[in-house]
Amino acid sequence: MKVDKAARYIGGEVNSVMKDKNDVDIRFAMCFPDVYEIGMSNLGMMILYNMFNEREDVWCERLFSPWMDLDKIMREEHIPLFALESQEPVKEFDFLGITLGYEMCYTNVLQVLDLSHVSLLAKDRKEDDPIVIGGGACAYNPEPIAEFFDMFYIGEGETVYDALFDAYKANKAAGGSRADFLFAASQIPGIYVPSLYNVTYKEDGTIASFTPAKEGVPEKVCKQLITDVTKDYRAIKAPVVPFIKATQDRVTLEIQRGCIRGCRFCQAGMIYRPTRERNVEDLKASAREMLQNTGHEEISLSSLSSSDYSELKELVNFLIEEFHGNAVNISLPSLRIDAFALDVMSKVQDVKKSSLTFAPEAGSQRLRNVINKGLTEENILHGAGEAFKGGWNQVKLYFMLGLPTETEDDMKGIAHLAQKIAETYYEEVPKEKRNGKVQVNVSTSFFVPKPFSPLQWATMQPMEEYIRRAGIVQEAFRNQLNRKSLRYNWHTAEVTVLEGVFARGDRKVGKVLEEAYRLGCIYDAWDEYFDYDKWLQAFENTGVDMDFYNLRKRELDEIFPWDFINCGVTKSFLIREWKNAM
Repeated sequence: MKVDKAARYIGGEVNSVMKDKNDVDIRFAMCFPDVYEIGMSNLGMMILYNMFNEREDVWCERLFSPWMDLDKIMREEHIPLFALESQEPVKEFDFLGITLGYEMCYTNVLQVLDLSHVSLLAKDRKEDDPIVIGGGACAYNPEPIAEFFDMFYIGEGETVYDALFDAYKANKAAGGSRADFLFAASQIPGIYVPSLYNVTYKEDGTIASFTPAKEGVPEKVCKQLITDVTKDYRAIKAPVVPFIKATQDRVTLEIQRGCIRGCRFCQAGMIYRPTRERNVEDLKASAREMLQNTGHEEISLSSLSSSDYSELKELVNFLIEEFHGNAVNISLPSLRIDAFALDVMSKVQDVKKSSLTFAPEAGSQRLRNVINKGLTEENILHGAGEAFKGGWNQVKLYFMLGLPTETEDDMKGIAHLAQKIAETYYEEVPKEKRNGKVQVNVSTSFFVPKPFSPLQWATMQPMEEYIRRAGIVQEAFRNQLNRKSLRYNWHTAEVTVLEGVFARGDRKVGKVLEEAYRLGCIYDAWDEYFDYDKWLQAFENTGVDMDFYNLRKRELDEIFPWDFINCGVTKSFLIREWKNAM
């Protein structure tokens, strides 16, 4: 009774999979290291849960980070962390799979291991401990957390998990040890076993070499992906329906993978290449099945850039005709705002309530060209004008501060663009047709260079500089004519510098993470629990220099911690794009 939202932990939701543990060979605990409501909104986790449980010899259960109230009780009462379906301790499972979606969940990874009574460091684990495997976007630079994981899966889960499970069973049947299995796993394409690689460093702290520690371990780990998303896609038929409202409280329909845009700051656009579209007839069948099996009242089309899906018109019109009468709302994230999008949105959304979203990313055309963002001011103002005529009066804009080559004019340009959008409303919509004032909400995050993006060589700024830049933008907003209609907020600068360290860090930053966790850092993605002073203390205690990872210039021939991964995009291509940006 002391725990807020007990439904996070009790399992038994509609469509959750129950099996008899005596009938399966492999038990897999699938963890999202954040609170239930966030984890239950993760599509990747749901795809794997569904796929693993289709195998008769595997039972996959779900697991999330306990919220602070339960965390405290579990430590005091020595209750081991348990999976939702069977309510049994994670320590009894064969695998603990952890989805790594963002760097600020790393302390929660340690929380999950700690509460599960599994050694934090892979080298200290016993024979019967679960095999800890990581995957997801952050696995494309696994080095900062390499020592906490037995292995990482690089790429899309649909490809080699079956081979991994078969290798596990074969090793068990042959009486092989944990080390035998790790070596066998390293032979499977896309599986990276950190303990089987050695790193040496130069005097200046950069990497001198990264090599296999024994014969037969591959030098490069190749990203795995399904090339045919029609034939090989494992569609979810009956997603688990949470008891409490999840962040994304809806059915998610993945319409394509990859993105054709090539924005230079975007890691996803590079690592999820090539673009692969799903068959529109399959999507229609999937939508029907999932809505029927869940009772959700909203369906969301998921992709990196929905407007680029070639059958979008057909799919959206089908969804409107098929479900709109049944009180099913259709949400369309990541659309380019054009005539078709506005036409669709006016059909599927309550125009009075919703706001349109643009992501110009930079305040001037010059800087948008640097990052290869193919969106002009003309596009934005035209889209906004059309929307205002269609009855909308709210617009959201997303920008980044701290991009390479940014000048004060670029920063002020953010406020100027917001002002121009507000003016467009009053110019395009006659007084008698306006439904209230226009509202332009602008938010800026600070740019963090990511592995495998062309801007991975970029230098970051000191924290004070980020705060100064946000101040310049804020001041520019105060000077706009329509300032009452403009709202501006920005991302925390302290979180940004930490993200920078963990995005491009090497194995040496693992000890900072362990120390920060020991000092009480947890739920760092949540403002109310984020404690920057403790993080600074952790860097000081471990002697690791934050500026080394964020502020120094990286040469084009430097060996990066993630260079052993072949993500399908060559380093020479990334260098060419970086030079073009500059």
